[in-house]
Amino acid sequence: MSLPVHTAPLGLSLRPTAPSSPASPPEGTAPLGLSLIPGTPYSVLVLQEGYSRALPDGTMQADGTVTLLRGPRLTLVDTGGPWGRERLLGLLAAQGVAPGDVSHVVCTHGHSDHAGNLNLFPGATLLVGFDLSRGEGLYLPHNLGDGAPYPIDPGHVEVLPTPGHTAAHTSVLVRGTALGTVLVAGDLFEREQDEAAWRALSEDPARQEQSRRRALALADVVIPGHGPPFRVRRGEGGPGGGPTGRETPP
Repeated sequence: MSLPVHTAPLGLSLRPTAPSSPASPPEGTAPLGLSLIPGTPYSVLVLQEGYSRALPDGTMQADGTVTLLRGPRLTLVDTGGPWGRERLLGLLAAQGVAPGDVSHVVCTHGHSDHAGNLNLFPGATLLVGFDLSRGEGLYLPHNLGDGAPYPIDPGHVEVLPTPGHTAAHTSVLVRGTALGTVLVAGDLFEREQDEAAWRALSEDPARQEQSRRRALALADVVIPGHGPPFRVRRGEGGPGGGPTGRETPP
């Protein structure tokens, strides 16, 4: 979340890997009503649901969604704002997680409400936008800028380039959950039914529109940056009905 800054396109492309089953066009969305999505080998838990609201003086108050991926490589997606440091530590502790347990931290982009507590995790592999580092400033190669995904756990968890909100924006794709494929989307989606909001906050609305369409073709569930998770609805038998095509719980 940030006030709009308009820039010229950088020529990046979103080139995510194909979903495990053929995607049909989404027919709409629906609230998920869950904060925990079980799965094997990864479950997805929304630790903190993001929000944003305009204030009467023209300012905006916001904080980002924080999501924990529990599995072989314990991964945190976005860290919230620095004003929520103690709250984040408490949320992790309630799950039996210490900062040193976290293998990977992905900040979908560099805005302060998404990357504000990055320094709590110096032992993790850190991906902020397209900057990938480990240890004491060791920067690692990847191909996100060319449109290729970055695998955290191949076949299960990967980071996709989803430019638009910022030029180096990413989202995290989690396969194999009880509800199908989950996309932890950062500010690719502000919230469900965000058409009145996202364009004004985008550095490149045309690129973001492309990224959003491709993301919806991959995901059964979207976790947005500033609102509750929502389902992507498709025709019966399509991937929007869960991993087998059956209707998932409301």
